[in-house]
Amino acid sequence: MLNVPSQSFPAAGSQQRVAPTGQSRNKVALKPGHSLLDWIRLTKSGRDLTGLRGRLIEVTEEELKKHNTRNDCWTCIRGMVYNVSAYMDFHPGGEEELMRAAGIDSTDLFDQVHRWVNYESMLKECLVGRMAVKPSPALRGSVSSFGSRNEFSEMHSFLWKYRIILIQTSCLVAKFLYEIINMFPCCPVLIVQTAHSVGKVQVCLHKSVKDKWTKVGQPLEHHDTFIQCKDRELSYRECVLVSKSDVTHDTQVLCLQLPPGSNMQVPVGRHVYLKTSLQGTDVVKPYTPVDQSLIPPSQSSAEMGSDLNLMIKIYPDGLLTSHLASLPIGSSLSVGGPEGSFSMRILHDVTHLYMLAAGTGFTPMARLIRLALQDLTSIRKAKLMLFNRQERDILWCSQLDELCTKEERFEVEYVLSEPTDSWKGRRGRIDACMLQNFLERPEKARCLVCVCGPTRFTELAVQLVRQLDFSEEEILIFQG
Repeated sequence: MLNVPSQSFPAAGSQQRVAPTGQSRNKVALKPGHSLLDWIRLTKSGRDLTGLRGRLIEVTEEELKKHNTRNDCWTCIRGMVYNVSAYMDFHPGGEEELMRAAGIDSTDLFDQVHRWVNYESMLKECLVGRMAVKPSPALRGSVSSFGSRNEFSEMHSFLWKYRIILIQTSCLVAKFLYEIINMFPCCPVLIVQTAHSVGKVQVCLHKSVKDKWTKVGQPLEHHDTFIQCKDRELSYRECVLVSKSDVTHDTQVLCLQLPPGSNMQVPVGRHVYLKTSLQGTDVVKPYTPVDQSLIPPSQSSAEMGSDLNLMIKIYPDGLLTSHLASLPIGSSLSVGGPEGSFSMRILHDVTHLYMLAAGTGFTPMARLIRLALQDLTSIRKAKLMLFNRQERDILWCSQLDELCTKEERFEVEYVLSEPTDSWKGRRGRIDACMLQNFLERPEKARCLVCVCGPTRFTELAVQLVRQLDFSEEEILIFQG
């Protein structure tokens, strides 16, 4: 049996994830009555969202191409075709972004932007049918065609990427495949038994000659190796909410305990996904884990990977966050990941690390600060400029102040857009003058500027940093 780890999801542009410099996740202001909750209500209303009156059809590539207009928009994701016309006004990215998927197989496009979204749940009432798939030449033909050893080796090499048990008799070869139910919609084999509760499919390949094989042909290239498979869905674990702690008046740290025997190491710069079912629809959102504090004690449970700490801002009208706020201790939450494309290589030889964060854009910076001060010997200076509306909104303010007194390499500046008269720190919003004094470039320094916050903040911050002659390689964007 071969255990294949869950694969990384390199979706640039998703929330709380690193994106290529200058790229931002486009969002539009939705019209009143077009929130996620409104969409859920619409799907429950009984309205025909497919135009097929409940029928499911097989869609050819030619047929899919015909449905490419605003009011008749079909798209294919992982072999399933959806009529997304009714979803146009509900899409957070706007009509223009959704129209990029019109009339085509948009699986790759979807993965690049927000593969973490549970589209099957959100679009189940929009399902038109399955895409008509042309069988691969390697898999085309009758069942008996797999009797040759070389042809079977090709199948065997493909299946070996997953968790498999092989059993054979003189008449057939039976494979028990785990976690890939519905993997072979076009494969001419006989599926004799399925066990959905354990994710098992028993596939029998009949031999053309009744004899036991001593081997299954020569392995193909990359046989018996770990190969990334972007089409695999996210794997979720059921975690238990063990504690909540207030950070500010509207922000909490939720501590989640993984199932017994489980371990989840979330690298710096990566994120996880919280999933819960609300009104019959799965709602999923990414969050960047934080440590228990800026400098947690050694060998803490968070470091060992048995617990996850998520810093979450509660929005009164937020569908997921308001649910999390009312969730009692001991409740279960599904956690997927970790995923993300951040690489530690970008920090190699960095001497001056600058961080610009607004609101909860602070969360990816929290672990980055600790990493820089404790593990990166090249860092001579780490500076954080944190933007908030009011003083009460500053996350971990006391810990940041304490860290400044203990670590001479670290500095923090707070900027408030709506300060009280007693506030003695910086005021206003991010501007060129503010950054010019903050972003120093000593001689022979290697600088990196990290940015995270709402879309408008991120776009303006990156624009200002570029104007100060920082190169593309010196700017890192965490999408918030």
